[in-house]
Amino acid sequence: MEKIEALELSALKLLQQNLSEAKTIIHNEYPFRKITAQGRNYSDREKMEQFIRDGFIDRYSGKKLVNPGILKVLSHYMPETFPYHSHWKMEECHNAYWEFVPTVDHIYPVALGGADSMENWATTSMLHNSIKSSWTLEQLEWKLYDAGDYSQYDGLTELFIKLVRADEELLKDTYIKRWYKLSVDCDKV
Repeated sequence: MEKIEALELSALKLLQQNLSEAKTIIHNEYPFRKITAQGRNYSDREKMEQFIRDGFIDRYSGKKLVNPGILKVLSHYMPETFPYHSHWKMEECHNAYWEFVPTVDHIYPVALGGADSMENWATTSMLHNSIKSSWTLEQLEWKLYDAGDYSQYDGLTELFIKLVRADEELLKDTYIKRWYKLSVDCDKV
């Protein structure tokens, strides 16, 4: 039975004042399954390695993403034009942080039984990660795009490294310093 049919049939049973059968239909055909959020804290190195494996491509949209550090460099030089907020408050932070900063997501949510392993990881934007939450790709009617090729598109990582090397004062910013170190270390691999 399709989910929509279960809802309709259950509602019809309620209309007939048959609560017992309405409950039975929902219980058997579209039962409630409690989703328990299971946070996962990836190390920054694991994230960077995943971004490189996926070629800085959002696997849920196929769009290019960028090294997180490069946006913070833009904010450093243009704080009013390209604002940054440490908690990414929408009204105080440039949309590029949501649209282009990559993160790691479980393709099949751990909360639904998905494995917490690299085979189940995908690079996506913070925006798509927020939308996807604990939903499956099928539920959202999304698909998984092919990974990119880091040798063809590096997420502006080389440009980010050059910007920092041109102005090492940028390394006083802990966010920039962290992504610079990861970028240089992972670029050697």
